[in-house]
Amino acid sequence: MSSKDWIEKDYYAVLGVQKAASADEIKKAYRKLARDSHPDHNPGDPKAEERFKAVSEAYAVLGDDAKRREYDEMRSLFGSGAFRRNARGAGQPGGMPFDVSDLFGGAAAGGERRFGGAGFQDLFSSIFSGGGGGAAAPRGPARGRDVEAEVALDFGDAVRGVTLPLTLRAPGVCDTCHGSGAKPGTEPRTCPVCHGAGMTTRNQGSFSFSEPCRNCQGVGTIVEEKCPECLGTGGVTKTRTLNVRFPAGVADGQRIRLPGRGEPGERGGPAGDLYVHVKVRPDELFGRTGDDLTLTVPITFTEAVLGTDLRVPTLDGAVTLRVPPGTPSGRILRARGKGVVRRDGRAGDLLVTLDVVVPARVSDEARKALEIFAEQTPPAAREHLDARVRRFS
Repeated sequence: MSSKDWIEKDYYAVLGVQKAASADEIKKAYRKLARDSHPDHNPGDPKAEERFKAVSEAYAVLGDDAKRREYDEMRSLFGSGAFRRNARGAGQPGGMPFDVSDLFGGAAAGGERRFGGAGFQDLFSSIFSGGGGGAAAPRGPARGRDVEAEVALDFGDAVRGVTLPLTLRAPGVCDTCHGSGAKPGTEPRTCPVCHGAGMTTRNQGSFSFSEPCRNCQGVGTIVEEKCPECLGTGGVTKTRTLNVRFPAGVADGQRIRLPGRGEPGERGGPAGDLYVHVKVRPDELFGRTGDDLTLTVPITFTEAVLGTDLRVPTLDGAVTLRVPPGTPSGRILRARGKGVVRRDGRAGDLLVTLDVVVPARVSDEARKALEIFAEQTPPAAREHLDARVRRFS
C-alpha cells in the first residue's frame, strides 16, 4: 500500500472502531469482519471479496504498532490543514484545502509533483526524520559499488574445487591524483555554496528540503585544475587480476560473494563486493544430482543374466562394481563416497545406471544358441496383460 492510501483511507472506519481503540479491540473487530466477508463464506460475491481486502489492508496497518503510529501521525498532519493551496496551486498557508492527488501527480501532471526540487517521498522523509529546517549533514565516505562477473568451470574442477585467475576491468582510484580529481600539486577547494556539505537546504512554506548542491554536484569540493589522467573524476578504468578460490562442489548457477573485492569506495569508504556467477560445463560421461554423481554404463544381455564384475571410471580413478545375476536394465548400482565432497568433509555417491544393450545383429551360431536358450527359459510373466488382450479377441 502507498502513502497516498494512508492519507485518503480511514482504516478506523473500515474496521468500525474509534481512533482510541485498543489493540485487542482492533483485533476483535478485524476477526469478526474478516470472518463475515471471507470469500469462502460468500462465493461469487465480488463486493464481499472487496470488503475482505479492505478489512485486511486496514488491519495490516492498525494491527502493527509501528505502522499505526506512522499512519496516525501522517493523517494528523494533513487533517490539521498543514498544507493548503491557493488559486495558483502553489503550497501556501491558507486558501483552499490541499488536494492529496497533487502530492502524487495527476494525469495532467504525468508524474510525481515536485516541491522545490523535492519529491513527495523526499517530503515525508524530511518530515518523519526530523530533518525539517536543519543543516544537511556533510557527506562522509561512500561504499563502492558491487561488481559482477561470470566464470565457466570444467565439470571436474567444479566437483573438486579449483583456484583460477579472474581478470576484471572496472572503475578504480586514479593513481595520479589518488582519487581527488585535482592536478598533482593542487588541491580541490571547498564548495562556497554548500561549504563542503554536498547538500543545500531550501525553504518551502513550513518545511525545508535538502538536495544535492548544484554548484559542486553534491561532492562538496570544486576542482579547478583537473587531473590529466582521470579528467577530474578521481577514477579510471583499471584491469586487475584476482585469484579466486572456487570451493569443492560448487554448482552450476551458484553465485560466490567475495567481500571487499568490488569497486573502491569514495572518500576512503569501504570497497563493494565481487559476485562471481558460476557456469559449469557439462561432462561427456558424468552428470550430477545434488551431491551424487551419475553415470550410465551399457552391459550385454549375458552380463545381465549371468552377472559380472564391472569396472567403471570415477573422477579420481576407477572402481569395481558387482553386477548380480539376473540384473534388469535400469538398475542403479552405488559406489559410496565417489561423489561430490560436502562442506562437512563427507562425500556423495556415484550412481551407476545399467543399460542392457540388445544387439541389432547376431551370427547364426548365436541365433541358434538363443533359440535353445528360449526353449529352456520360462516365459515372461504376462498373464495380467494377456487377460486384457483376450477381451478384444
